[in-house]
Amino acid sequence: MPEAEPRPPATGATHNLLTLPNMITLARLCAVPATIWLIVQRRLDLAFLLFVAAGISDALDGWLARVRRARSQIGALLDPVADKALLVSVYVALALVGVLPDWLAILVVFRDAVIVGGLLLLWMIGDRPEIAPLLVSKLNTALQIALAAVALLAVGFDLPLGGLKAALIWATAGSTLASGLAYVAQTARRLRAGAAP
Repeated sequence: MPEAEPRPPATGATHNLLTLPNMITLARLCAVPATIWLIVQRRLDLAFLLFVAAGISDALDGWLARVRRARSQIGALLDPVADKALLVSVYVALALVGVLPDWLAILVVFRDAVIVGGLLLLWMIGDRPEIAPLLVSKLNTALQIALAAVALLAVGFDLPLGGLKAALIWATAGSTLASGLAYVAQTARRLRAGAAP
């Protein structure tokens, strides 16, 4: 589940929603409330399986979009929305049931809110930045996915992964903070450049 990285529409891409890759993406989006419900009900074993299935579907819809030449502007928008909705929801739900620290869930949500706010600010001044994740952001996304999977697996299947989970918590926190600051610095540079005479 890559970090907000829309797939570039191929030549001739349409606004057609009813393509197979888009249907898979929509199914992943619909999996968000089911995953939250499973976590709240303490069925983290099933939530883990659904989380893994969502990851597989993410790779599958991208592959199908390429091989079937079925890329669309709608799909390019829906894909990162579905990925981010699932990941953020899992963090919030895991914090609510005490599996992950609440401060980490707050940090993850706040970082995304800051990034979206920065993009909206740039759009308001007429800047239209290309949405391309930074290297630190890609690392952060990988760590966030790994931590969510390990937390669900450890508790859901009663596996002794506490040491790994603790290490991933701090690595995820550090990369979340670093990537958030990197986006703030990038946005500040663009704002200064836009304000320059």
